[in-house]
Order: sequence, then structure tokens, then C-alpha cells
Amino acid sequence: MNKVVITGAANGIGKATVMACLAQGFYVIAADKDMAGLERLAAQTGRENLETHYADFSDFSTIETFIPDLYDRHETLYALVNNAGLYYGKSVYRYSNVEIDEVWAVNLKALIYLSKDFARREMEHHAFRSIVNVTSVAGEVGSCDALYGATKAGVIGLTKANAWNFAPYIRVNAVSPGLVHDTAIYDRIPDHRRDEYQRQETLDDPITPSGVADVIVFLLSEKSRHLTGKIIAVDNGAYPR
Repeated sequence: MNKVVITGAANGIGKATVMACLAQGFYVIAADKDMAGLERLAAQTGRENLETHYADFSDFSTIETFIPDLYDRHETLYALVNNAGLYYGKSVYRYSNVEIDEVWAVNLKALIYLSKDFARREMEHHAFRSIVNVTSVAGEVGSCDALYGATKAGVIGLTKANAWNFAPYIRVNAVSPGLVHDTAIYDRIPDHRRDEYQRQETLDDPITPSGVADVIVFLLSEKSRHLTGKIIAVDNGAYPR
């Protein structure tokens, strides 16, 4: 049974991805700092083929040990979904030094370490594997939250670079969602920005976490075996690029 690691798994896109992966027969290793959310997830899905871990990716000791610790329990892993992310939805002038470090760590630094640690171990097997990163339209067209936009742009650059670094065995792709309803981030987006996102959409079907999860599962599957280094927009046609 293929094993997939999903960060930020307790809510929103992460939770939807857990549900979708379980439905496709994956064994899921779900990580989040929301322990209550993980417990709800386990209660909802049952613990068969699901393993949960408390993990705060703003803490460097977690970042540098998380993947190595998993390999103490698992001989091999099939895929990594880097979904955990922070969005404060405020001006760069209002960020504290602590918050700047926190967003940088969760949104980008964690991806660097988790990805390289996963790739280093799995490339030894000479078997095909997959990494899917969750970026954002904000990383492509900008954001009123400069820290969020900058880190999500960094995820795009990291995705493309690691597609080269980890070839030929590990494919690295990213999904770039637009305005996703039913998430914690949605409620923090300023009203004028939400209106702008919605105005740009050309499809009249609100994007939900499960819609993004469907694309993530596609990128994990053999059906996307010829894709690497790609940024797949899930945005109802907004911001053509």
C-alpha cells in the first residue's frame, strides 16, 4: 500500500486531501499542530490506513526531524504533500518579527527540509515517487499580505528547482489555488480582495477544498506520470497566465 505524508492535514485542503487519498487506497500519514482537528479527522475516517502526528512546522526542531523520524517507522514512503501554511491577511507593516519568522518557517523553510529529506531517502530506491506542493495564486500575481505572497512565490521557485534536483525518480509539482471557500484563510482575506478574486473567475462553481484535493490526487497518481515542475492553477480560470 502506497504511503503518503500530508502536512496541514486537520482542516481545509489538507483534510480534503486526506479523505481523497484514503478513498483512493493510500495509507495516509497526517500531520498538523491542531491536535483536536487530527482527533476529529481520525474519528470521522476511522484509524484504518490513517496515522496522525502532532507537528508544529514553525519549530525548526520539528522541521529537521519530522521526515527522518518517519523513516524510523516506515521503510519507504510514496509521496509527500506539502500543504501546511499560514496566512495572517495583513500589511507587512503590521507583522511582528516573530510572525515573520513563523510564516517563513511554515510556508517555505519546512518545504525545503521535508522535501530534501524525503527525496534523499526515496531516491535510493530508484523508484518513482511524487511531491505535491500547495502554493497560491498569491505567489503568481501578488498579495496584500506581502509575507504570504513572497513565501508562496518561493514555493513556486522551489517546485521548479526540485523537479530538476530530484529527477529522474521523484516528480515535483504544485497546485496553485485561487479563492478557496470553507477554509480558515478564506475568512481572513480582506473583503475587497475576495471580491476581486471572484470577479476574475470565469467559471461559476465556487472552489472548495475537495476540488483542490482532486487535483492533488491526480498529481500523486500514475495518470500524471509525465508531469514534473508544473504549477497547476485551480482558480476557475482567474488571472489567465
